[in-house]
Amino acid sequence: MSFLSFFKGYKKFGIFFSILCIIIIAIIYNVLNVKHPLPVYQPGMVSEELVDSTIQHQLKYHKIADFSLTNQNGETITQETYKDKIYVADFFFTTCQTICPIMTDHMSLIQKEIINDDDVMLLSHSVTPKIDSVAQLKKYAKEKGVIDRKWNLVTGDKKQIYELARKSYLAVKTDGNGDAYDMIHTENFMLIDKNRQIRGFYDGTKPEDIDQLLQDIETLKSFGGS
Repeated sequence: MSFLSFFKGYKKFGIFFSILCIIIIAIIYNVLNVKHPLPVYQPGMVSEELVDSTIQHQLKYHKIADFSLTNQNGETITQETYKDKIYVADFFFTTCQTICPIMTDHMSLIQKEIINDDDVMLLSHSVTPKIDSVAQLKKYAKEKGVIDRKWNLVTGDKKQIYELARKSYLAVKTDGNGDAYDMIHTENFMLIDKNRQIRGFYDGTKPEDIDQLLQDIETLKSFGGS
């Protein structure tokens, strides 16, 4: 049998095998690119230094508690303001000169990306509410380009903010200086779904984490926001 005859005999097999390979590659590609649901974070999954001791071992049913705080315009902001919304939360203070400016710049970037998305909002809590009055928050908001309908900077009762930080958002450390409600904010951004569950933690000072957060918002939206 000549080489040419041998080749002709396997030509159909070669075509079939090539098509099969293309199909297999396409299937693998689609499987790898299927969006999977984001995890639902529970207190027992987070570093204990960020979580109040009363809930450190809780592994289910965790949600953001009801709240009532005041924003940069003197308006009352509650959980109803964020009803049926996906939102990104963080903790900061206006006089911070270390990580806060970077975090705020990244929140501004997120604001720009979600500006026309009615499903997504931002919420920043002051950890020094006595210093961060409504007037102070308003001044800071103007300096940082905060758009009121998308982003609330909130102040209020220190105990409430502390308990939200430690028992709901799992986001700050205690200072240990004798003040029962003193706290040190971290660089964490938290992604909250429409069911008031934590779906992601991100380093608010790292551009790559912000990119991931924006991707995760889209993933969350693909599952209806919850």
